[in-house]
Amino acid sequence: MEKDKLSMLWESQQASSQELNPELLKQLASKQRKGQFLTLTIIGVTFLVVGLYALIYALGTWNNFSLGLLLMLLSLAVRIGFELFSMYKKETQLVAMDPLSFQKYLKQHYRLRLRVNYWITPLCFGVYLFGFTLLLPFFKQAFSGAFYNYILVSGFGSIFIVGIIIVRSVIKELGFLKELQG
Repeated sequence: MEKDKLSMLWESQQASSQELNPELLKQLASKQRKGQFLTLTIIGVTFLVVGLYALIYALGTWNNFSLGLLLMLLSLAVRIGFELFSMYKKETQLVAMDPLSFQKYLKQHYRLRLRVNYWITPLCFGVYLFGFTLLLPFFKQAFSGAFYNYILVSGFGSIFIVGIIIVRSVIKELGFLKELQG
C-alpha cells in the first residue's frame, strides 16, 4: 500500500516537472533575478568601497598595495560585467520567446551560468583573494597589531562568508537547472 502511494506520488511529480507551465517559468526566472540583483548589489557596494579606498590611499603611487587594490577592483568588475550581461541577455530573450522556447533558452542560460560559476567566479575570487593578501604587509606596517589582527579576521572572515554565499548560489542555480530539466 505504502509503495503504491509512493509510486503514484513520484509519477505525478515526474509528469508535472516535465512540462513547466509559463507561470512556473516566470516564478523561476523572477526568483533567480532577485538573486542576481542581490549579488550585483553586494559586488557593487564592495567595488565602490574598494574603489573609494584606492582613490584615497593608492592614487599616484605604484607598488604591491596599488596592485592589490587593482586586482581586487578588476575581479569585481569582471564579475559585475558577467552578471549584467547575463541579466540583459535573459531579459531580452524573455520578451522575444514563447514559453516553450524560453524554457529551452533557460536551460542553456543556466548551463552557461554554471560554467561561469565553476570557472570565472573562482578565478575572480582567487584574484580578489590574492589582491587582498598583497595589501596585508602594508596594513601590518601601517596599523597597530590589534587593528591588523582585526583586519585579518574580518577580511578573511568576510571572504569566507562570500565563498559560502557563492557556493549556495551555485547550488540554487543547479536546482533551477534540475527543475527545468525535469
